[in-house]
Amino acid sequence: MTKAERRKEALRLLEEVYGDTKPALTYRSPFELLVAVMLSAQCTDVRVNAVTDELFPELGAPERMAALTADELEPRIRSCGLSKTKSKNIVAMSHILLESHGGQVPETIEALETLPGVGRKTANVVASVAFGVPAIAVDTHVFRVANRIGLAAAKDVKHTEEQLMAAIPKDKWSRAHHWLIWHGRRVCAARKPLCDTCALQGVCDHARGIE
Repeated sequence: MTKAERRKEALRLLEEVYGDTKPALTYRSPFELLVAVMLSAQCTDVRVNAVTDELFPELGAPERMAALTADELEPRIRSCGLSKTKSKNIVAMSHILLESHGGQVPETIEALETLPGVGRKTANVVASVAFGVPAIAVDTHVFRVANRIGLAAAKDVKHTEEQLMAAIPKDKWSRAHHWLIWHGRRVCAARKPLCDTCALQGVCDHARGIE
């Protein structure tokens, strides 16, 4: 197989295995999704869900979140880590939604990136999942798996995103993002990937010793 053929087959196998997998974060609205993704930085989705299960029934709307100070929010999200910074950003973001966006989460990646604490990855996730915008959010799993398999060959997140956008058909960007995440969680672990049981071992650069 050529490099292009291996990439195409890797995507086919990922789709076959992971299909229409969804985000592991729980949410009921674009605002809750945005907050959950902001909390997920350097934190597991399981921990975020445990926190938001208690947080969202009371504070699942920007007007309710904005009524708090960062100091009041911080102890409620402390177990997610980086709680001082996250609480400051979430409260500030809520105020901006109310003041500049009519209390609604903006639908474009560009507008999302202007919000406090919202970087490229978070903006891509929210735009893609909440509003159906084609996007590939590159987190640690996506970065590791994409470069290990051979879908990308980049040293940083930005160039990994660009290479994935070139390698994957646009209509599959958002779904492929989830395929790569789940593959990283279930099979392609950082320290000890389960290559012997991996469906992609015949087309993966790492398994083939091409790295």
